[in-house]
Amino acid sequence: MNTLILAQGLPVNETLSNYSDLAFRTAFGIYALALLASMIYYAGFRVAKVTESRRELAGSGGPGLTESVSLTDTGDEDRASAGSLRWARIAQLFVIIAWLFQAAALILRGVATSRFPWGNMYEFILATTLLGVAAGLVFLRKPAMAVAWPYVLVPVLALLFFGGTHLYSEAAPVVPALRSYWLPIHVSIISLGSGILLIAGVASIMYLIRVWQPQGLESGWGAAIARPLPAADTLDRLAYRTTVIAFPIFGVGILLGAVWAESAWGRFWGWDPKETASFVSWVLYAGYLHARATSGWGPKKAAWINLAGFAVLIFNLFFINIVVSGLHSYAGLN
Repeated sequence: MNTLILAQGLPVNETLSNYSDLAFRTAFGIYALALLASMIYYAGFRVAKVTESRRELAGSGGPGLTESVSLTDTGDEDRASAGSLRWARIAQLFVIIAWLFQAAALILRGVATSRFPWGNMYEFILATTLLGVAAGLVFLRKPAMAVAWPYVLVPVLALLFFGGTHLYSEAAPVVPALRSYWLPIHVSIISLGSGILLIAGVASIMYLIRVWQPQGLESGWGAAIARPLPAADTLDRLAYRTTVIAFPIFGVGILLGAVWAESAWGRFWGWDPKETASFVSWVLYAGYLHARATSGWGPKKAAWINLAGFAVLIFNLFFINIVVSGLHSYAGLN
C-alpha cells in the first residue's frame, strides 16, 4: 500500500521515494560492474596491425572477425584489438541497464514529490550524470571509443557516491524560492550542457595523455595507459565537437537563469558566487573554442583551457553550492 506523508503541507509518496532510492543504489552497483568490465577490456587491449585481407574481411562482415578484432579510427595507422570485444560489449550493456535504473530513480522521485526532480544537489547530480552518461552513449558509440568508458565512469561513480552519501536529501517539496516554472527549464538546460561537457573534459584528458605518449611510441610506465587510446586527432575532434554542442546550451542556461533571477530577486545579474563561477567557466569554454580555431595556439594549449573550464565547472558544482554562502545556497544540503 502506498504511504503518503506530509512535508510542508504537500503530500509525498514514501513508497515511491523508497523505490527511487532502491533504483539509485541498483544503478550505482551496475555502473560499478560496467567500470570493472570496461577496465578489463582496457587492460587487455593489445595493438595489432590489420592486414589488407583482414581489413577486407571486416568490411564484408566476415565470420568471427568482429569477435576478435576491433577496427578503430586512428587516422594514420590501422590498429586492432588483439583481444575479444566481449568485455567492451558487456560494459556497454551494463551502462545502458544502469542508465535505465538511474532514470527510473529520478522519475520515481519526481512522481513521489509531485514536482520536477531537481530541486537540491542530490537530484541535480543525479540528473547531470544521467545526461552525461546519455551523451557518452551517443558520442562514444564507435568501437574506437570503447576504451573511453573508464574515464567517464570514474567521475560519474564519484559524483553519484558523493551525492548519494553526503548530499542526499529526503524526498520533499522544494523550498518556496524554487517553486517556479523556471526550475525545470533552467536546471534542465544547465544539466544537459554540463553532462555533455563531461564528455568534452574526458576527451581532453585522454588527448593530453595521447600527446604525452605518441601513438606507436609509447614507453615507460605510461605506455599501458596510453596504448589503448585512439589517435590524438580523434580525441581532439571529440573534445571540440562536444564542446561546440554544449557551449551554446550552457550559455542559454545561464541567460535563462538571469531571466529567472530578475523575476525572483529583481535583478538579472548580481555577481552572486554561483553566477560568477558560471560566467568564468563560460568564458573559459569560449576561450577554448577560440584557441582551438586559432592556428597560433594549437590543440594542446586549447585542451588545457578546456580542462580549466571543466575544473571551474566542478568547482561551481560542489564548492560554490555547498561551502560559499550566497543566494543559491538553498541548492545545497536541505
